[in-house]
Parts: sequence; C-alpha cells; structure tokens
Amino acid sequence: MKASPRSLIIIAAAAVLVGIGLGVAVQPVVSGDNVYEQVRKFSEVLNMATRNYVDEVDTQKLTEAAIRGMLEELDPHSVYITAKDMVKVEEDFKGSFEGIGVEFDIVSDTITIVSPIVGGPSEALGIAAGDKIVRINDTSAVGMTRETVPKKLRGQKGTVVKIHIRRTGEKELLVFDITRDKIPLNSVDAYFMIDGTDIGYVTANRFSATTYDEIMRATRELRGKGMKKLLLDLRNNPGGYLDQAFRIADEFIPEGQKLVYTKGRRPEFDEDFMSTEGGSLEDIPLVVMINGGSASASEIVSGAIQDLDRGLVVGETSFGKGLVQRQYPLGDGSAYRLTISKYYTPSGRLIQRPYKDKTKYYEGEGRVEGDEGENITHEADVKDTNLKDRPKFKTLSGRTVYGGGGIMPDYIVKPDTIAMLARKLRSKNLFWTTADDIMRVRGKDLRQKYGQDMSAFLRTFTIGEADVKRLQELAKDKEVEWNADEYAKDQSYIQSIIKAYIGRMLFNNAGFTATLLSIDSQAAKAMTLFSEAARISKRR
Repeated sequence: MKASPRSLIIIAAAAVLVGIGLGVAVQPVVSGDNVYEQVRKFSEVLNMATRNYVDEVDTQKLTEAAIRGMLEELDPHSVYITAKDMVKVEEDFKGSFEGIGVEFDIVSDTITIVSPIVGGPSEALGIAAGDKIVRINDTSAVGMTRETVPKKLRGQKGTVVKIHIRRTGEKELLVFDITRDKIPLNSVDAYFMIDGTDIGYVTANRFSATTYDEIMRATRELRGKGMKKLLLDLRNNPGGYLDQAFRIADEFIPEGQKLVYTKGRRPEFDEDFMSTEGGSLEDIPLVVMINGGSASASEIVSGAIQDLDRGLVVGETSFGKGLVQRQYPLGDGSAYRLTISKYYTPSGRLIQRPYKDKTKYYEGEGRVEGDEGENITHEADVKDTNLKDRPKFKTLSGRTVYGGGGIMPDYIVKPDTIAMLARKLRSKNLFWTTADDIMRVRGKDLRQKYGQDMSAFLRTFTIGEADVKRLQELAKDKEVEWNADEYAKDQSYIQSIIKAYIGRMLFNNAGFTATLLSIDSQAAKAMTLFSEAARISKRR
C-alpha cells in the first residue's frame, strides 16, 4: 500500500481538513492589520457590557456570538464549534466511541434495535435487530427521546449497563449485562460483490481517520471473492481528512503523478501530493459515483480519477468545495475551523464555487447540472452557456474540463423521483415500521432460512400483498391518504425499501444497500460503463 513519507509527515503535522474533521493547533497567521488593537477594541466593548448592561450578561454567550460573527465574514466553511458539539465531532472522525454498540430508532415510544454494530459487545451477546429495550438499569426506557438514549447507553469502556429486552417469540424479558467497549464508527457503510457480476461495490459516508484502512480492507476482501472491477460510491460523502483522500487516490494512480495540491496565503500551507509506487488498485477498471452531496475529499478523489483519465465519474455534478480548513482547539473544549488554503486537482482546477451569497451557495448556486447522458469528451460542457466564463483545463489525455463549479461527471445520470404518497410514507417512517412488523412476525424464520446468504435473500425474498396491506393500515393510522395511482407508480421503490430495511436487520448495512442498488438508476448505468472506463484508462 502506497504512502509518500514526506507527504505523510507533513500531513501528520498539519492535519488539514477538506470537509469536516479534526486538526491540531498551530501558530496563528498574523496579517498586516493591527490585530492587538482590534482585540483591545473587542475587550473594551465586552467589559463595558459586563459592567453596565441593564441585565445580567452571559460573557461566554457574547464571546461565542462574536467569534461566530467574525468567522461568518470569511467563507462558508470557517466556523465555530461548541465544546458540546466537539464531542460528537471527535467521535465521528476518530472513528469510534465507547458504548454498547447498537443502531436504534424510537418506534411507538420504544427503543427498537435497528442493528447491532458489527464487532461491538451487543452483537457478541446476541442482541438482534428488532429487539425492544424496555428498561435500562432500573429505569423504564419507554418514552425516552432519541437524545436521551445515547446518554444512558454510552459510557466509559469497562463499565456495565443492564438492559431488559422484549423479543418476539419470547414470553419473558431478556436481561443482558453489557460491558461497554470501544465501538468502531465505520466510514465504509457497505461493501459487497454485486450479485451475478465480477463488480465489487464500496460506499463511504465520509473521510475519517480510518477510511483508507477500511477501503483497503474492503477491496482486499472483495478481490478474494473474485472482484475484477470496482464501483466506488462517494455520493453524499461530504469529505473529511485530506490525507485520507490522497492515500486512497494514490492506490489507483501509478507513480509520479500529481494527485492534488494546495495553495495558501502563507507558503507553509502549500503542498504537492504525488502518487507513489506500489498501488494495490492500479490495474482495476474503476467507476466513481458522485452527486451534489459529494464534497471536498470526495471531489479530490473523483477529480484525480477524472483529470488523470484513470476511470469514469458517473452521476451528478459534485458540491464544489475547494477550500481547506485547519481546526484550532480553544481552552474550554470548543474549537474553530479556519480556511488556510485552497486545493487544486491535477489539471490545475480549483473546483470551489463562488460564495459571496452564502445562502445561495448552500442552495447550489454555480453548480451546472448538464443534460443527462454521455459526457465523456465533455463536449456538452463546451456548449453550455453557463460554463462560458469558467476556466478550461485538460485531462491527461486531452479532454476539456472546467473549474469553479464542482466536478462534472463523465456520464450524467439524474436520480429517480418518487410521488407524494411515497414521500409521505417515508416522512412518517412507515417503511421501517412495516419492516419491523414483518420481522416481529417472521424474523426467526427469515434468519433460519437465509442465515448468512445475502445473495439468496436478494434473489428470492419479496414483499407480499399482506405486507402491503399492513403498510396501508399504518398509513391510515398516521392519516396518510392512500393514492392507488401513486402506489402503482412507485410500487417497485416502496416494496424495495421495505425489503431493504429487512435486509439491514438480517445483514446489517450491506443488506440495505445491496437491496436498494437493484433499483438505483445511477448505479445501473455505472455498471455498464466499465469497458469505457478501461479504455479511458489505457489512453493516458
């Protein structure tokens, strides 16, 4: 597995972020302004407000408001993070927390296990999807809020929590003494062989400190199962650590290519990241999927693949974030992120969209969607009047690509839409509730029938008429009007998503993702493009 020693040393020292994530403290960058005079001015106002304001003043609240306002004057991604929020941020990007290891939902005021986390203590004790937690230690758990549950179940490694579970088919409550442990928070949601093909599928939800290792572990396992092609799904991946994006891209690209580079006002923030030898995935046909939720680190990976003609990018135009942040801790446990540089793809593209109007920026202003269809030569981009003022760049083989507005795919595929009935059912969480009811009645039989055979589940399990009737009853209870025409239009989606939730209860996230992939138009198109991806790669 590849890694440039010089680059990794710099990354370890800088710990820069290209989306959301964690960093370390460095000396502040001081401009030519009289910083100390401005600090004195702020201190004078704060002191005067503290002494003379008509009501009692919360100085912490005022100071935090001032910090937020100051960072608001910069760019959309320079932000303040409270001490409370930092706890969650650290968990997400360190890749673990300490607790019992379950994913849960609140259904009819009851904590319902969606899935035990693989490798956690709950899984080891046999706690299963569909179990209902009714007591935690000596306290009733019925009626607890989503915010309260983690406070009760999480805790220091080695401590014990007693939970009482109601399980379908069991007359008595089941009591478990669970010793809390370190629980992995995987950034790779799922990976598996796409049924009946030689295509391996990997999807990542962010770039945390463990993402590179997770993806390498996933691809090694998939190669052992016969993977000859890779579909890397970075849709709705908002980014994270720059070093993780660089290391992942490095595995696909032969030695000696510039994968990404950064430029800041201060020269110490400038860095080139070059590919190194020995990449384990250099020879595999590759398609990367992106959409409007794919940002920063996701755009670094997809931008490098596109600029270096290593594979194809499929889906929708990415978010368009080319700014790099560093996170600076403050003494009270809070922190702030400050944009210190911009990153550029191998061809020289800055993909950052304009952000003068931040509201419009977050609404997607500046993203050019393009017409659905083949865009490999990007001739459609050339003809688009929305791109006429954008800077042009060339990929390694000479294809024209544009900067200033995210990564435009090589093949544009718009997502499918659903009618109002499906949207209302989803908003009321009725797909999950129906799946939970199915598992309550048939869960034991389904586990015995399918065991670990996810492929058999995908091929043979179907949602029957009785299941749809139950969904209709639940809809009536929630005052959702059942529109037969809209159901007919979205029947495949509705039945597939109920099946997907059952798949999650049986096979964790892989079962959920694999089921929905069967009705995913973007993935379906991506799977037909590997010969073209291989051809593009050979043209480099």
